[in-house]
Amino acid sequence: MRYLVVAEKAGSGFFAYSPDIPGCVATGATREEVEREMTAAIAFHLEGLVAEGLEIPAPNAFSTYVDVPA
Repeated sequence: MRYLVVAEKAGSGFFAYSPDIPGCVATGATREEVEREMTAAIAFHLEGLVAEGLEIPAPNAFSTYVDVPA
């Protein structure tokens, strides 16, 4: 599955989360690291849901940019 991940600069590193998977977050020193860590966090989270017999959330979030006059 393909989930939207939002990554933000935070202090000296990066923070990431997925709107489709509440509570699933990751941090990393670089953008590449936080993406790698978030991929692992999502996989781990989904494995836990399956092990508990719970439904895997469908990816529904999307992103876009809008132009706003400054």
